[in-house]
Amino acid sequence: NIWTKSGLMVGLGETISEVYEVIQTMRAYNVDFLTVGQYLQPSSGHQKLIKYYSPDEFKLIENKAWELGFKMVSCSPLTRSSYHADEHFEMLRKASA
Repeated sequence: NIWTKSGLMVGLGETISEVYEVIQTMRAYNVDFLTVGQYLQPSSGHQKLIKYYSPDEFKLIENKAWELGFKMVSCSPLTRSSYHADEHFEMLRKASA
């Protein structure tokens, strides 16, 4: 089996309905593993943070992702796409065995 992973950062001005639309499209293209993290402005010279998502908002996104059938979801303010990817793929491999 080959699994696919994709992710996005929130907080750049998108609406929650746009986030849902993107993750629905990802799932329609058989993405298995989803990461959603909070954009944090590294310096004043970078893109400005538009919105800081609450833990409850991250939970809503996570729940939607599970409903859509993702096999693995990492969704929190500090989630980063590849930071724990090896651990997550190992968990997915064991769960699918």
